[in-house]
Amino acid sequence: MNTTSASQTELTDIRPFTVAVPQADLDDLADRLARTRMPQPAPADDWTTGTPNHYLQGAVEQWKSFDWRAVEARINAVPNFITEIDGQPIHFLHVVSPHPEATPLLLAHTYPGSSADYLDLIDRLVDPVAHGGRAEDAFTLVIPDAPGFGFSNPVRESGWTTRRVARAYDTLMRRLGYERYGVHGSDNGAMVARELGLLEPDGFLGLHVLQLFSFPSGDPSEFERLEPADYAALEHLQWFQKVGGYNTMNASRPQTIAAALSDSPVGLLAYSELFESFGNGTSKVPLDAILTAVSIAWFTNSAAGMSRAYFENAQDEPAPAVNHAPTGVAVFADDFQTIRVFAERDNDAIVHWSRFPEGGHFASLEVPDVLAGDIAAFFSSQRG
Repeated sequence: MNTTSASQTELTDIRPFTVAVPQADLDDLADRLARTRMPQPAPADDWTTGTPNHYLQGAVEQWKSFDWRAVEARINAVPNFITEIDGQPIHFLHVVSPHPEATPLLLAHTYPGSSADYLDLIDRLVDPVAHGGRAEDAFTLVIPDAPGFGFSNPVRESGWTTRRVARAYDTLMRRLGYERYGVHGSDNGAMVARELGLLEPDGFLGLHVLQLFSFPSGDPSEFERLEPADYAALEHLQWFQKVGGYNTMNASRPQTIAAALSDSPVGLLAYSELFESFGNGTSKVPLDAILTAVSIAWFTNSAAGMSRAYFENAQDEPAPAVNHAPTGVAVFADDFQTIRVFAERDNDAIVHWSRFPEGGHFASLEVPDVLAGDIAAFFSSQRG
């Protein structure tokens, strides 16, 4: 297929974007980090009660010497743009593959991440030949920051649910000239990807996700088909509900917690414990990648918009719907374990299912080669 996008000069509502944090903001962050006041340590300085002091102290010391300008240069080495959709600024990366038949692919990021989640994945997907792969597995990438995340700020009005974000992303792809495309997502991005599946716009090739958040309906017959691994997955879910307090806070009092996170960089770092794989110590996300994510959220003052995204979805109660779009799932060992019995009830065109013994919630930062291979395998099957 021909994936050449419309000329940027013809799309006058799309503007080039450069990340340029003022030096005064870097100086302010350095001053705040130098004056960090740690909380009183818990009796056991581990992850039992939340982000522990020993982790924070080490992370803060590394943050003090963190080279933000190098991160900035890395982001700016990729074509950045900004546009306005439905009254909302949307920042995105747009990387056109050198292979003319490349498949257009939108990458939807996590909470508490941004388009920077995918920096390690870009070259592997855009030019697989350079990594020992095939030209037919190449992708042209569009990687937006969700409203309220990263550089898609400020959020000007309420109502930005995952459904609305999905519609905005479809508008973005059409605005760029893509008549056919697919989507990959994790966490918040996986939910947006499924909403695109429900929307199933013309030319939609399907969704590849790391999670399908399907849960028991109450029908006893569902449990008759569960396997031993599924019961372990249910235990993991019960454990996460006990430790995922940020879900409740964001969904109920987002502006309250945003006041703390917007004024304390260390508070923002501690609140981003999801990067440590729910605080259970299995995460393979490098600390520099975590500091990149937290720095972006800090410099863009995104805490309020990121938290309110949960609130908006909590107010939204759409009728249950089945996703009929072609769907691929990659389940990583240290992530939320999608239970296939429930997932197939809610998504009736699951055509690809992979399990991997290593990696977690942020696979694009932990095992990018593995993830790139699975994305390519799924969309290759959709191309026939």
